[in-house]
Amino acid sequence: MNPTNEQAQASVRVCQMLSNTYKDIHLFRFDIQTRDIYILAGENIQIIIPHNGNWRFLNETEL
Repeated sequence: MNPTNEQAQASVRVCQMLSNTYKDIHLFRFDIQTRDIYILAGENIQIIIPHNGNWRFLNETEL
């Protein structure tokens, strides 16, 4: 199972934005069960990219 094209493009955009602001990317994971991409960056930046490619910040209360 692979990420969707929308997810792939969104992940490149998000990683580029993080890189432009000199944020380290600590974890980049595609979860096969939920089909979401999870990115952990900087001190406490958590981003989720669902199959439709509409990324959002993840709150700790959602974990």
